[in-house]
Amino acid sequence: MSANVEAKKQVVEEIKAKIQASKSVVLADYNKLTVLEVTALRNKFKAANCEYKVYKNTLVRRAFNELGITDFDADLNGATATVFGGDETSAAAIFAKATKENPQLEEKIVPKCAFLENKYLDKNGVKALAAIPSKEVLIAKMLGCLQSSISKFVYVLDSIAKAKEAAN
Repeated sequence: MSANVEAKKQVVEEIKAKIQASKSVVLADYNKLTVLEVTALRNKFKAANCEYKVYKNTLVRRAFNELGITDFDADLNGATATVFGGDETSAAAIFAKATKENPQLEEKIVPKCAFLENKYLDKNGVKALAAIPSKEVLIAKMLGCLQSSISKFVYVLDSIAKAKEAAN
């Protein structure tokens, strides 16, 4: 085999490993992004434990197909960036936040689809995924609710104790 074919096989294996190791994978159409915009996006993804990569569509398609997933074949055309997420929502949320902060990016980078829990999500699914808070935020909200209830209970007990003390 030629060295080029062997190198492509190694890249396909690398992509497969990243897909399997990631909790989510988001494919996005990027068009006319400047180097500064790409660098800023990469930094945001890196801070959120995600990896932004640009691979040839045929190699990404082959990696998905070798994993038995053919849903992405139609979406792998044009300039496509692949983001491997460290958690379920961060990659989609960063796209949404970046376009909200900088409206000029809305036409330059558009999420096409995502792969989450062995399922294909279309463009609307990616938008819905971006709206879900991260696991840490959900846990913090739940703990806040629990703490609030406990605090109110302690306040009521304290009020009862003060009322009895005042009556005596």
